[in-house]
Amino acid sequence: MTAWRVTRPGPMASGPLDRSTVPVPHPAAGELLVRVVVCGVCRTDLHVAEGDLPVHRPGVTPGHEVVGEVVALGDGVTDFGAGDRVGVAWLRGTCGRCRYCLRGRENLCPESRYTGWDADGGYAEFAVVPAAYALPLPGGYSDDELAPLLCAGLIGYHALARADVPEGGRLGIYGFGGSAHLTAQVAIARGATVHVMTRSAEARKLALELGAVSAGDAAAPPPEPLDSAILFAPAGELVLPALEALDRGGTLAIAGIHLSDVPPLNYQQHLFQERQVRSVTANTRADAREFLTFAGTHHLSVSTVPYALAEADQALEDLAADRVNGAAVLRVS
Repeated sequence: MTAWRVTRPGPMASGPLDRSTVPVPHPAAGELLVRVVVCGVCRTDLHVAEGDLPVHRPGVTPGHEVVGEVVALGDGVTDFGAGDRVGVAWLRGTCGRCRYCLRGRENLCPESRYTGWDADGGYAEFAVVPAAYALPLPGGYSDDELAPLLCAGLIGYHALARADVPEGGRLGIYGFGGSAHLTAQVAIARGATVHVMTRSAEARKLALELGAVSAGDAAAPPPEPLDSAILFAPAGELVLPALEALDRGGTLAIAGIHLSDVPPLNYQQHLFQERQVRSVTANTRADAREFLTFAGTHHLSVSTVPYALAEADQALEDLAADRVNGAAVLRVS
């Protein structure tokens, strides 16, 4: 099969990915072999390719927003059959025994494993996934639209919970790509007033079309104090204006797996009056099922930009250069 592999982690201009011909994987006990139909292109894939995240599996195949069809079952799998449509997401495995797993916070499991980082992902024609971590897919969406829901949507949903938006509250969103444009719709559906701050003029236009009350430049102050904010852009320098924009008691959730260095904070200016900062780490399977159920009953407008599997490196280059308005997806089969 054809698969892309990260062989030389570094800036996209240095060509960190190679397009290779590799054997089709075999499902081990408890696993599914999935024919990849569509795989979303996530900023985390870019962090893996460029080396912002440490190498966990040399030569790994990125991709963790997979919409696919089950073609073979490993021993012991009884909940799926050949032909079933499933989603393959970032979270791939947890120990199930640690205090975090037992508390329902498996996203914090020290032994957690991730698709496209610890194991090969969906920038390929086939992939394997533990059956316990394969996700059911909601109806009413095309395959292209489903793919971004499996990470961009999931992490945004979890970030929204971490942002602790009060009922009828004012939410600021910093950066407006694949995850943010879905999160904004969930927040609006729940009654929040959404303000978007992003450097892309096209993204600001999309934000207004999706129901944001305002859309301004990334570092510009919103038109009113915020109860909550979510930082999606991996730019540590935006932490300061986001905190300044918070009203008393406000919460900033930082949604990225990677963030550039945060400049020094001024306690009075940025944190006093019980403002708080929270990080966001992956999501649980319960989060995933809850969000996908929500997406099935509240149809979300998913803005996608399609690429062929052969163009995976170009898709990541475009993402790195902020040339993707919405979510890039690879059409594999």
